[in-house]
Amino acid sequence: METINISNLYFRYNKMPKPIFDHFNLDIDDSWRLGLIGRNGRGKTTFLRILLGQLEATGKVQTNLTFKYFPQAVLHPSQTTRETLATISGLGLSDFWQIEVELDKLQVDSSVLERPFNSLSPGEQTKALLAALFSDNDTFQLIDEPTNHLDMEGRQVVADYLKAKHGFIVVSHDRYFLDQVINHVLSIDRAKIQLFTGNYKTWQRELEHRNKFEVQRKHELQSEIKRLEKTAEKTRRWSENTEGQKSQAAYKGQGHVNLDKGFLGHKAAKMMKRSKGIAERTKREINEKQSLLKNIDEKAKLTLNYIELKKRPLLQVDSFQVSRNGEALNSPISFSITDYQRLALTAPNGFGKSTIIKAILGDKKLISSGEVTLASGLKISYVSQDFEAISGSIERYAEQSGISLEVFLNGLRKLGFEREAFNHDISEMSLGQKRKIALSRSLAKPANLYIWDEPLNYLDVITRQQIEELILEVNPPMLLIDHDADFVEHITNQASIKLARPEND
Repeated sequence: METINISNLYFRYNKMPKPIFDHFNLDIDDSWRLGLIGRNGRGKTTFLRILLGQLEATGKVQTNLTFKYFPQAVLHPSQTTRETLATISGLGLSDFWQIEVELDKLQVDSSVLERPFNSLSPGEQTKALLAALFSDNDTFQLIDEPTNHLDMEGRQVVADYLKAKHGFIVVSHDRYFLDQVINHVLSIDRAKIQLFTGNYKTWQRELEHRNKFEVQRKHELQSEIKRLEKTAEKTRRWSENTEGQKSQAAYKGQGHVNLDKGFLGHKAAKMMKRSKGIAERTKREINEKQSLLKNIDEKAKLTLNYIELKKRPLLQVDSFQVSRNGEALNSPISFSITDYQRLALTAPNGFGKSTIIKAILGDKKLISSGEVTLASGLKISYVSQDFEAISGSIERYAEQSGISLEVFLNGLRKLGFEREAFNHDISEMSLGQKRKIALSRSLAKPANLYIWDEPLNYLDVITRQQIEELILEVNPPMLLIDHDADFVEHITNQASIKLARPEND
């Protein structure tokens, strides 16, 4: 058994006012299947990069383990998959059978080895890279978001594969996946880093219990601080009044009023000294209370600018079929959405779900047949799968989207967006931040119907919970594509539309 001993770890990015890790200590057993959980930007990938030695931190990381990281860099994607995996793993032809064994466990046909790596689907690429990662039994694996390009079936295959492995560290935002795979959780939030034994649901139960206590304590401390600040203000005014009385007495004394100026001066000095003592004690108490405040990641309540439209149906789709390059993508589909109905389009990766959504929305570049009928006056709030290219300032993005800047920024803050990021160009932001920007835009936009295409990609588990709770509370109508099985199961209230290939295929 080997361990990773972390002591007094400190790391801060140059442009950030606060450290990511502030004198952090932890011992990790190499048999643990450890999941890293926390808001986007809290330091999960940073932690992996520190272990790999790619980022320099102060403190100590002591271990005899050799780390390997997923996803690995593919320098020549046009090479065959066999050549690509041989380069990544460092295995020679005589040992390549080890990768073939792992591919078989991941339900990948060995024929993909002879195809160019860049011709594989994103799901096949993910599984191939995982096979190379685990072909070496003498390393400890650091796995960064393996489910991003997997459909539901692929996620289940990878989950079954990983839970049979000895130990690793994984970053993922898929709750159902984590629940199956991990047996320890490292929770990273603003206040502290906490280790939990158990899977995702165990962590969620314990964290909610702890946070409930912390939030209550935080509110009590804030009330106490406000009371002390009022006391300090009252003391300051009292001190000023005392000084004023002394000055008035001195003035009257010049007018020959019969007063004991020595007595008044002594009394004023005594009161002033007492006032200063109270002020110092109050300031000390305020500082002590503020030091007890924990900047925990509270799950703020989101708002949705949903406007009910009393027309039925909102969306009617009849015998709808989309063609690409002269070939039909799907068998004809028919469905309708009325108020409060939410349903999902489901199909494996690469089927063309996003293309079908765009065609339903009236994309003129796509060829389709059948009928799509929208209720008159219908306002749709659409979240596209394609969001990586957005750029410009936050203010400009809100203006172009026709939404209130105040509502937009407030939504981002509730989604865990740091204020410092508001000053950056969107093009410089992480994929998680960009996804939150696209989602916050949809929440702020007045709408009668929501059409969301993989809205949860790159979003942390806390944000996913917030979105889920919002949808269940507001109960808006929605057409959805997503591979998070928990999310789809919890928020849809109609049977999913399962897409199929045309029969003549």
